[in-house]
Amino acid sequence: MFLEGKTALITGSTSGIGLAIARALYIEGARIILNGFGDAEEIAGYQEELGGAPWINEDLTKTDGVEALMSQAGAVDILVNNAGMQHVAPIEEFPVDRWDKIIALNLSSAFHTARLAVPHMKRAGWGRIICTASAHSLTASPYKAAYVAAKHGIAGLVKTLGLELAQDNITANCISPGYVWTPLVESQIPDTMKSRGMTREEVMNDVLLTRQPTKKFVQVEEVAAMATFLCRDEAQNITGANYTIDGGWTAE
Repeated sequence: MFLEGKTALITGSTSGIGLAIARALYIEGARIILNGFGDAEEIAGYQEELGGAPWINEDLTKTDGVEALMSQAGAVDILVNNAGMQHVAPIEEFPVDRWDKIIALNLSSAFHTARLAVPHMKRAGWGRIICTASAHSLTASPYKAAYVAAKHGIAGLVKTLGLELAQDNITANCISPGYVWTPLVESQIPDTMKSRGMTREEVMNDVLLTRQPTKKFVQVEEVAAMATFLCRDEAQNITGANYTIDGGWTAE
């Protein structure tokens, strides 16, 4: 277990990608700190599964919420910025408050967690910063102005951190998945079938996976495996990078 003695904070880790990353890092010996919203009883089960991991439930769309999270978390060796949200609307109809929240959660919170985590990492002489970006960190889709802008920003942020921290034995990278198979995605399929008069297979292949040449959903475990690798000593010279796991989406 190569992460024995390391503490890992994963934002948005009470479901989906974040929970998978928490599980993968725990298997390798890391002490896990959970963050996110959800059913308290369900999350209590995750805490028990992850060795009594503390759960810090703060609003990361607000700077003081991020600061409260980091204060309660204490010294963090591995920081995974995974929390995020989405809204789809034409630019002229895009709600300003929704833009502000998406930028705050998907981008600004990663800046704030990093600035507060780095001092300990520098003192320890070791650190890993990993951000969940998206294929939309490299390409765009209509009606997703805030999400695309935030994910492009995440890619730029990790490049900057990679350069700033290059001689401190601290790496900063992002992982950019395409469509990931999660309960949230699965739950959208029946409504889309009904509204478009399509079969389940047609919705999956012609709507959800239309831009992924493999026609396969990314699995949360694939993202978690990449995050785990980036924590290894063998990845010490990988920094400022953007790893795509998108079934060939951004190769086009």
